[in-house]
Amino acid sequence: MIKHNTMLTEQEFRQALKACSLKATPQRLAVHAAMLALEHAAADSVAAWLAEHGAASVTVASVYNTLSRLAKAGIYRSRMSADAKMYFDANPSKHIHFYDSVNHTFRNLYDEELYALVEERLKRRRLKGYKIDGIDLQIVCLRTRRKAAAGRD
Repeated sequence: MIKHNTMLTEQEFRQALKACSLKATPQRLAVHAAMLALEHAAADSVAAWLAEHGAASVTVASVYNTLSRLAKAGIYRSRMSADAKMYFDANPSKHIHFYDSVNHTFRNLYDEELYALVEERLKRRRLKGYKIDGIDLQIVCLRTRRKAAAGRD
């Protein structure tokens, strides 16, 4: 079953760090607080959020390294946008993304049936010389004018 919005609370984040033999440093905790607010974000957006909220004075490079380390540990997920910018997702659960290729934004779609269908189909398929390590579903889309004008998501 796909759990909706499974971003980690601060306590769960601390436990996840410990399970990965990582320390709960003030910088990691501040970055996680930003990611809880932003959900999908690039390092520059996280650094800007931190500066705006007075949480920590951290360079974009340090934020990027922190986010990358958390993604490598499986606590976050990384996503490349069409403009070749790395975004990070604070929700590591199985879910699908709608990617707005104009505004470079991500929205989550929780569709257990669709995700299970793709998983099952790929399990039955043989890819010579490859083993499926994971599934990352991203649907590239453009916002419609009507909805964009109305300000609805």
